[in-house]
Amino acid sequence: MVSWCTFLPLLTAVVVAFLPGRNKLLVKSVALAGAIITLIIAIGLITSFDSPGNQRLDDFCVEKKEELLKPLSDERRGRVTAALQFLENRTADSADKGVYDLTVKGLQDAGLYTLFTEVRDLEYAAQALTAKHIRSVEYYRWIPTFGIHYFMGIDGLSLPLVALTALLGVICLVYSWNIEKATKGYFALFLLLETGLIGVFCALDFFLFYVFWEIVLLPMYFLIGIWGGPRRIYASIKFFIYTLVGSVFMLIAMLALYFQLEPHTFNFFTLITLIPDTPLSFQMWIFAFLFIGFAIKVPIWPFHTWLPDAHVEAPTAVSVILAGVLLKMGAYGFFRISFPMMPAAAMSTTFVTLFVALGLINMIYGALCAMAQKDFKSLVAYSSISHMGYVLLGLVAITNAGVQGAALQMFNHGVSSAMLFLIVGVVYERAHHRNLGEFGGLGLQMPYYTAIAMVGFFASLGLPGLNGFISEVFVFLGAYQAPTFDKWVVFAAIPTVVLTAAYILWTIQRVFFGPIRQEKYKSFPDLSGREWFCLVPLAVLCIVVGIFPMTVLGYMDESLNAIVEICRPHVR
Repeated sequence: MVSWCTFLPLLTAVVVAFLPGRNKLLVKSVALAGAIITLIIAIGLITSFDSPGNQRLDDFCVEKKEELLKPLSDERRGRVTAALQFLENRTADSADKGVYDLTVKGLQDAGLYTLFTEVRDLEYAAQALTAKHIRSVEYYRWIPTFGIHYFMGIDGLSLPLVALTALLGVICLVYSWNIEKATKGYFALFLLLETGLIGVFCALDFFLFYVFWEIVLLPMYFLIGIWGGPRRIYASIKFFIYTLVGSVFMLIAMLALYFQLEPHTFNFFTLITLIPDTPLSFQMWIFAFLFIGFAIKVPIWPFHTWLPDAHVEAPTAVSVILAGVLLKMGAYGFFRISFPMMPAAAMSTTFVTLFVALGLINMIYGALCAMAQKDFKSLVAYSSISHMGYVLLGLVAITNAGVQGAALQMFNHGVSSAMLFLIVGVVYERAHHRNLGEFGGLGLQMPYYTAIAMVGFFASLGLPGLNGFISEVFVFLGAYQAPTFDKWVVFAAIPTVVLTAAYILWTIQRVFFGPIRQEKYKSFPDLSGREWFCLVPLAVLCIVVGIFPMTVLGYMDESLNAIVEICRPHVR
């Protein structure tokens, strides 16, 4: 089911690529049908997540290990089992190493070494604390010589992001219905982008994770570069270069882990078990390289400069998926990889201080930049930088409330920021500009648009009863109780709330209230059926999650508590 959810958009993109380009309605309909079915499958993953038949990863690893050993003869199975037992009990002295090397050579001569490493990989993976929270596991040999497997699954952290990606995929394709330029290419690339995004959240093998991470790069580059605004080439190249540099750092870290550890593996959960035994200096370097790769995607200051350009030049639907999901890839990498794999490095004074400092800069600097913007879309882009600062602060607090608030903020920001970019797109289609100084009085001319826009704005502001409030409060509560940094950090971050209220209320006043500044605004129609379809689901999510946060936190809770449990013993 996870594979269908991941690859159905790709299969749909292939079908779209072979459709006649002149039949644009058929192209759009087939693409939308694929996205809708993907959303239905994602909903199925949600409903089946806690079902008794949905096996946990630790149990799966044990059963898979037995399945691999079962076809062997008693003698060959005994050799593999003896090697596993020896490995478990051996010490680090040179005599043991010599015996182990002879054991490995014997397994290689008998053609059992690849099987031995796979079984040992599964054995280590089952020991990881986070393994028992993974469901819907799919595991197949891909490139066994190098320990690379098609290894997919979901847990409470990834499931809401998968569902959000599928929902935004449908919304974006519906909103893109008026795209007439190279329609087939646009819809095929958008579907490819959806496959990459869902794959990142489902991959449990580092090599596979990296493949999906890179898949996201190309379609986003072309979607901005071909269908974007006047400075689209500059924005797309800047996005490409920044992201590619981050990917290079991640690749170096991934390969260093592969060659340093025994067994050589890309399995996330085997790495979680083995990396804490490596020297702290090694962990610090790996953490630093991964930090750069993930920080560019979040984005964290000073790696953020690609984001405003990309947002301003991108088509509305591309901005929606960029803010709603793509920015979450970096934060997800911290949750899934950096913190549980290298808890000692994550909790070191160096990186705790770095996360706190950059989190505060993101929050305050992003809000101040948003307040200074004259372009409506640029304001929303800088607000994203500010809101992602909450994620850094909550995560590095390593308290249950802080980590839950950070993860919930990822989801909530994905909903509210997507809604805000749609709100900008609605008025841009009518006014053909985004200059905040030239708007005014739209509340009188477009009352339904104004009403639904208020939901998105106030959700982003953090109004109680809407989704942004609960995640921000959890971050502040968790940060106040944090064992990793002093309480003054919370008081330093609180002005962000005031600054956010200031720029959002000022934006509302300039756009919706006061006299209508231009005569042509009096002819603006209110929301169309297409726009209602795109905005209402997000507004409903803002309200439902704000009132019933456990609809999302209920899935996340156990997975996030496991990360806290891994990291807390390393707090200094």
